[in-house]
Amino acid sequence: MTDHGDPEDGDLVEPAPACDVPADVADAVRTLIRWAGDDPDREGLLDTPRRVARAWREYAKGYREDPAVHLSRTFEEVGGYDEIVLLKDIPFQSHCEHHLAPIIGKASIAYLPKDKVVGISKLARVLHGYSRRLQVQERLTAQVADAIWKHLQPKGVAVIIEATHACMTARGVSTPGVMMTTSRMMGTFREDERSRREVLALMGY
Repeated sequence: MTDHGDPEDGDLVEPAPACDVPADVADAVRTLIRWAGDDPDREGLLDTPRRVARAWREYAKGYREDPAVHLSRTFEEVGGYDEIVLLKDIPFQSHCEHHLAPIIGKASIAYLPKDKVVGISKLARVLHGYSRRLQVQERLTAQVADAIWKHLQPKGVAVIIEATHACMTARGVSTPGVMMTTSRMMGTFREDERSRREVLALMGY
């Protein structure tokens, strides 16, 4: 399936200028390095506080946007198409709000349109807008589904997210290879068993 009019996806985008790092942010990273047992003034770590701060500015850029704005431009001329629209296995990364550890996974997002559709890249943009914040996977799943339900007003929405959490794989119980799965079904995908089975089959479940 091709995208429904998304000219900005093909535009050349100027790289964002490096952000200025406030002194207190850099100092906080130095304090953490020192607390962890290393010397923030040794050669290999001299620029680390600024790098970490800039990285977190990027990791958390979802706070500086309203993900739902990507659903504001819709299309009604779809040749009578009224079946499921699915974007499958969208990769994403986020950070756990409890340990600031990476969450790395994939999402499948589907909706059953009523009278309008949205450019498919916008589904990924909504996911990324919410994932680039401090998160728990359950809330991320609900936020993506709720935004699509509210702004597209479809007959049904289905979101399934699978992810690994470094707060579990790299610390604590230290159990690598464990995948967490969360889902949210709304409308016909929640109320009608046949529709639910159909969307799950398309997603590969």
